[in-house]
Amino acid sequence: MEILYQYAWLIPVLPLLGATLVGIGLILSNKFTNSLRQINAVFLISLIGVGMLLSFGLLWSQIQGHEAYTQTIEWVTANNFSLTVGYTIDSLSSLMLVVVTTVALLVMIYSDGYMAHDPGYVRFYAYLSIFSSSMLGLVLSSNLLQVYIFWELVGMCSYLLIGFWYDRPSAAAACQKAFITNRVGDFGLLLGILGLYWATGSFDFSIMGLRLSELVNSGALSGGLAAMLAILVFLGPVAKSAQFPLHVWLPDAMEGPTPISALIHAATMVAAGVFLIARMYPVFEQIPVAMGVIAWTGAITALLGAAIALTQNDLKKGLAYSTMSQLGYMVMAMGIGGYSAGLFHLLTHACFKAMLFLCSGSVIHGMEAVVGHDPLLAQDMRLMGGLRKYMPVTATTFLIGTLAICGIPPFAGFWSKDDILSLAFSANPTLWFLGWATAGLTAFYMFRIYFMTFEGEFRGNQELDCPKIGQDNYPHESPLTMIFPVVVLAIPSCFLGWIGRPWDNVFARFIHAPGEIITLANQFDSQEFLIMAGSSVGIALVGITVASLMYLQPKIDRVAIAKKYSTFYQLSLNKFYFDDLYHQVFVVGCRRLARQIMETDHRVVDGVVNLTGLVTIASGEGFKYLETGRSQFYVLTIFSAILSFVLLFSLT
Repeated sequence: MEILYQYAWLIPVLPLLGATLVGIGLILSNKFTNSLRQINAVFLISLIGVGMLLSFGLLWSQIQGHEAYTQTIEWVTANNFSLTVGYTIDSLSSLMLVVVTTVALLVMIYSDGYMAHDPGYVRFYAYLSIFSSSMLGLVLSSNLLQVYIFWELVGMCSYLLIGFWYDRPSAAAACQKAFITNRVGDFGLLLGILGLYWATGSFDFSIMGLRLSELVNSGALSGGLAAMLAILVFLGPVAKSAQFPLHVWLPDAMEGPTPISALIHAATMVAAGVFLIARMYPVFEQIPVAMGVIAWTGAITALLGAAIALTQNDLKKGLAYSTMSQLGYMVMAMGIGGYSAGLFHLLTHACFKAMLFLCSGSVIHGMEAVVGHDPLLAQDMRLMGGLRKYMPVTATTFLIGTLAICGIPPFAGFWSKDDILSLAFSANPTLWFLGWATAGLTAFYMFRIYFMTFEGEFRGNQELDCPKIGQDNYPHESPLTMIFPVVVLAIPSCFLGWIGRPWDNVFARFIHAPGEIITLANQFDSQEFLIMAGSSVGIALVGITVASLMYLQPKIDRVAIAKKYSTFYQLSLNKFYFDDLYHQVFVVGCRRLARQIMETDHRVVDGVVNLTGLVTIASGEGFKYLETGRSQFYVLTIFSAILSFVLLFSLT
């Protein structure tokens, strides 16, 4: 097993090497490289496959009890400053390696069918590989500064992938929005990193936590300053994991190809924020204020995302707000001390949410047979309905994912979400109530999506008034390359939750943070479990029932409900107007500020410069007539000056 640890650096390097070779081919011989579409795809998929095998080997070794392994080299040394880079293999990094490589491999296989007719097929695979490399480098990083380097690389890849169809104005705007919003959080992260290094003299996670605690306890560092530094670091995860108030970029990011939504906006990149909180746990757990901010941010985000998802008609955007909400659960868990619970939900959510996004891509692929390549129509659930008859595999797997995310036992989401809600009830009943209410909203909007998409009669041919589309066109099931990854992800979505069953929590014993109390089998309270689980399942069943009465067998008039609660309906439909507010304050406001600065530069700065030049020219033109070259004139000038000074001083 030791050889696996010695060559673990190959896991991020292999996809990077593949992306580099393919990228060079695209630059030097674009036409020839694009002609080898399948060869390039198989090459890059194989490299990710090798990384996945190595990752599973490392995870198995960690499960067997292998101690954490760190390999570093000295990168920079100057006087007393020394910076090392390397990689760390422990329970957390080995788990994340498996999540990233597995989802990346399945998404790459899926992309062969989804992107089959796209002219940027090879470029897309190169982008996927470089993203996978960046994300794998992030989870292997041995210190905070190295995390920041890969953190920015992940952001760059997200920009490239969201804007992959850059000729679409909406995609170009979405990638810019994502990039700028993430820069806000990343600036806070950078300030926090520098502040923590100033305070502790280290970028190492555990050393920072230990020294910060000592400094605060001794009074050498104020608790308020320590809390500020921790919250600045937390701003990075707030942006990357789409937490309130920096959540606005995630739904717009659905402008990218659907495989991207599954890979980076459901399973890996947005989970990087939760991963960083876990890595920085030795720092955060020492500061109650920071933990409180983390918990409340997560709870508010979970409820807000669910509330907005209630009225979305775009299939992918509905799932995007669902992702935002579920990430809020994970962040809340971290804030209340549920380290293992948050990571457990990260693991289960990566499986069923990646599957849901891939299913949505399958639906879009099938709908394009009816509406053409118009994303606004192909993703509009109002034009769907009855797709279960035409796409049975997609419908079945989507239903499995829906049951999992709603927390219906025995699916994976039930165990991880119930774990978080149980901890929240013990920590703060208000947080539990927000999470519990979110569970009910989640069940409603997810089954709303399922019923509108797969049940009833197909509405596409009746609703569309387009002479180019025949009335006999219907969606069709996707090819095997798209169906296979979805079916594979359905397996852990059904059964993975059992590793976190509360009476024998294998996952918590494997991943727990130092000092975290793990419930033993003989300490398990079955009555408490039944009450908490019953309440969460009960509210989910209420949500499912209401959704079925509205959308499956319309006994509740949803139009009347929307009119009765028009204020909330409009808030949800318009995303609580956050996008409009940010547009007016930041976009329009910055433009006005820039215009004022331009006017100031033009009239004041340029005016002063131009006035100086004018005065110089005028004075030069005037004084040149005094330079006559006659000594008599110069003597007269000197005499007049002396006489003027004498008269001036005599008068004073």
